[in-house]
Amino acid sequence: MIANHIHDALGQVRRLQELILDKRRFTGYSGAARMLGGCSALVGCTVMSFFRDSERAQIIGWGLILAFALFFNYGALTLWFFQQPRRKRTFATISPATDAIPPLAVGAVVSVALLMHGYTDLLFGCWMCLLGLAHTVYRSSLPRSNWYLGLYYMVIGAGFLLWPGSLFHQPLAAGAVFFIGEWIGGTIFHRHKIEALEDAGND
Repeated sequence: MIANHIHDALGQVRRLQELILDKRRFTGYSGAARMLGGCSALVGCTVMSFFRDSERAQIIGWGLILAFALFFNYGALTLWFFQQPRRKRTFATISPATDAIPPLAVGAVVSVALLMHGYTDLLFGCWMCLLGLAHTVYRSSLPRSNWYLGLYYMVIGAGFLLWPGSLFHQPLAAGAVFFIGEWIGGTIFHRHKIEALEDAGND
């Protein structure tokens, strides 16, 4: 009799855990938007490879890549937010997206500092490490595979920082890293959203 009560109590705890995790699941990111951002990195780096002698062209090129990525990803996030029922349009709904702001903001400050002091060859590694760090804040709201993608960025970023041959005016390698990473991330987001919809339909 006591064993049955314990079994029922454990079942209720598991169901409560599943309910809490389901509420914390974040589906606001768009897989397609992330893939487009990855494509813009590869295309942009391919174009920049023809202007290797111009640091100004490289900086402008990466600025455009960042602008495209922000437009695609946060544009899709904004659209998703306004498609939610009015009662769900609160800060709590998009709070997981704000968790990544600190490491990304640090990335912006570090980028400006490196540019000011002429250490442009360190930019790729810093960008990758800080982007990878931004992935690690989503342990409870996105799939574990997204966390592993963060490790991918941090490990390769460390390699760029430590490898003497990493040069700012040779952007294709970095473009390939971002292209592969963003396509993997886009696939993760797409599958995550499908699974969430399927679970909602089964409830």
